[in-house]
Amino acid sequence: MALSQRYRRLAPVALLGAAGMALAGCGAPGGSDGGGGDEGGSSTVTIYGTIVDSEAELLQESWAGWAEENDIEIKYEGSQDFETQLGTRAQGGNPPDIAIFPQPGLFADFAARDFLKPAPEEVESNANEYWTEDWVNYGTYDGTFYGAPLMANVKGWIWYSPAKFTEWGVEVPATLDEMTALTESIQAATGTPAWCAGFESGTATGWPGTDWIEDYVLRQAGPEVYDQWVTNEVAFTDTQIKTAFDSVGAVLLDPANVNAGFGDVRSINSTAFGDVAPALASGECALTHQASFLSGFFPEGTTIAEDGDIWAFMLPGESAGDSAVTGAGEIVGAFSDSEATQKVLAYLSSPEWANSRVSLGGVTSANNGLDPANAQDPILQETIKILQDPETTFRFDASDLMPGAVGAGTFWKGMVAWVNGTSTDEVLEQIETGWPDS
Repeated sequence: MALSQRYRRLAPVALLGAAGMALAGCGAPGGSDGGGGDEGGSSTVTIYGTIVDSEAELLQESWAGWAEENDIEIKYEGSQDFETQLGTRAQGGNPPDIAIFPQPGLFADFAARDFLKPAPEEVESNANEYWTEDWVNYGTYDGTFYGAPLMANVKGWIWYSPAKFTEWGVEVPATLDEMTALTESIQAATGTPAWCAGFESGTATGWPGTDWIEDYVLRQAGPEVYDQWVTNEVAFTDTQIKTAFDSVGAVLLDPANVNAGFGDVRSINSTAFGDVAPALASGECALTHQASFLSGFFPEGTTIAEDGDIWAFMLPGESAGDSAVTGAGEIVGAFSDSEATQKVLAYLSSPEWANSRVSLGGVTSANNGLDPANAQDPILQETIKILQDPETTFRFDASDLMPGAVGAGTFWKGMVAWVNGTSTDEVLEQIETGWPDS
């Protein structure tokens, strides 16, 4: 289910600091002796990740036929305590053969401590052929390529009703200025706020707000500033980041614009992020900002298509045709360089695996050898096209790249405080305090 995808990515982020502490000062050699054992005539390869429940079942189904053909037994284990347990196992000399990392920052942390093996030549060749340079860089540490991407997603979708757009005589905007004009036009036509938003997500409340800010930083300040922001070379208190907050605030902090169907501005913090989907489907609100997994929250029978009940367009840039997007995904790293492990790594980095997994539903990949038609969800098909477009500038979710104390700490909390009325300047200073002392 789409919700588990989001929690699979979010829940472990807060543990990044703990994992780093567990690894600090480790002198254990990288890799393991696994992956070459013989059990009933087949080689065994162990894979560890954060993917659980029904998604884990689909993951295992995606490689089952290939594994049988190649006489390799793949044993997968998923855990929501992935980071802490992986650090403990690596330090103790008992890591899995392969790990699926949900954050590039954590991946680099393990590579920096010599736990990971450099990727085999075939994996590096696949990565260079089937992924963009941005994605290859996420699997590279200190000039060495350690792992290929696996799955991917794109955020920044603006969901709406095509029929309502026709009724109101409005069109999909091509620029951020046109986005502002669209908001005003809908408000004038309906007499109610155009937007609905929900930040509530249990202990992770606030994360939808970070997605808003990340989208605007990338589109307004550009990828170079975005990259500097991720490493704190550009602080949260920088005017370029404040500009993004002001732009988002023009929507989320204006009672004329939110929170249709739910209440006032502060109701954003008490509205579950998935609850906006039924409100959009019923016509209570006209627009909402959320990733592709929102499609899983619409009432049964809702047709999601360009000419259906609900559709979505990508948040535009400052100029028409701008193609910068944010998203997330996984990177595959190996602790073993056994022959069987290398074969599995090569398969997971191939278009064959990407097509196999995507055809089972619910996910996408940035592998440009993937046939978009294999995605069952039309929004996922559009997501694949964006990921495969060589003109697309892709940046990983900033909060996932920042230290956990910031990305899953002061940033989330700051968004909640901001919606509750704390001034922008105060919020930015508060978020900045989460950065560890250098």
